[in-house]
Amino acid sequence: MKLNLNIQPLSSWLNVKNEPLIISGPCSAETEEQLLSTAHLLAATGKVSVLRAGIWKPRTRPGEFEGIGSIGLEWLNKAKEQTGLPTAVEVATAKHVEEALAAGVDILWVGARSTANPFTVQEIADALKGVDIPVLVKNPVNPDLSLWIGALERINNAGITKLGAIHRGFSSFEKSSFRNEPMWELAIQLKTLCPGLPIINDPSHICGNRELIPYIAQKALDLDMQGLMIESHIDPSVAWTDAKQQVTPAALAELAERFSLRKPESKNEEFTDKLADLRKQIDKIDDLMIQKLGERMAIVEKIGQYKRDNNVTILQVNRWDEIMQKRTAFAKALNLDLNFTERFLELVHGESIKKQTEIMNAGKAEKGIAAEAHTEVKA
Repeated sequence: MKLNLNIQPLSSWLNVKNEPLIISGPCSAETEEQLLSTAHLLAATGKVSVLRAGIWKPRTRPGEFEGIGSIGLEWLNKAKEQTGLPTAVEVATAKHVEEALAAGVDILWVGARSTANPFTVQEIADALKGVDIPVLVKNPVNPDLSLWIGALERINNAGITKLGAIHRGFSSFEKSSFRNEPMWELAIQLKTLCPGLPIINDPSHICGNRELIPYIAQKALDLDMQGLMIESHIDPSVAWTDAKQQVTPAALAELAERFSLRKPESKNEEFTDKLADLRKQIDKIDDLMIQKLGERMAIVEKIGQYKRDNNVTILQVNRWDEIMQKRTAFAKALNLDLNFTERFLELVHGESIKKQTEIMNAGKAEKGIAAEAHTEVKA
């Protein structure tokens, strides 16, 4: 089911002078000198299309630097006048929206913590009614696609048609190399539901450190995301917030030079014909996989009935261990990724458990009905 969002294409509301689209600037506007110096260096690279800066910083814990406040909007406006770069800031309240609009900010974005709260998003949406300004919505902190979609819908319902999403990764309890797990599948699902929605990747917040940014940024571009938001500071070592994930303007320029830009389609007939042939092969294999899964589940149902009739538990750990060992070894021999194989097997096993549970419960229900009928006859 496709999302029914009334949105304009990115090209109609943002003049991207360079490809890919890069939104860059310091995590936080700290001082006028810091912001202006960074802005001039970013503009000089010729790679940046939009200047961003955090003015109000919603922090996880109190006592941390929470942004320079409204005076930073004056600095941002001065940077815009001197460099010609349009500006973007995060807004988390109706007051932020009002002040940003009054200061002439060109693009607003809704942060991850705000997206997670429908009340906050609605407050922002109400403040945007009657305004014609681009708004980008970051994914929520937790991996909840519905929350992300809901925030986009609320902003769109307020009349904002210059709408885009920012993929900044999701919090996870599991330890990882990333600050926020990319969980690319959620961004892909969003793009599938609304193909016309621009999605911009935020490798800075996904990575949490500058060393991983090139990898994530390139992968985002390979997945046909429309641009990147990369934090840049004139001297990251002394940044007041998120020092490890910011890069210098010079490093940003070098990074942008190394990007491999690929097109979503090719007009080469030979390529198109070959791709179509390979896709036909995949379609046949996919059909066969679905057929075999159907056959497997039919056998699972028989096993469930047999276990029920013989009063045997659904889960048998030894059998599950045997399946995992044999199948993962086979997958390894076929050069399949171990994590993918384990997730696939767990998904299939989970569905098998579900089907057998339904059979067991159905058996109990049938016995209960029979017992009640017997009681009524005796009565």
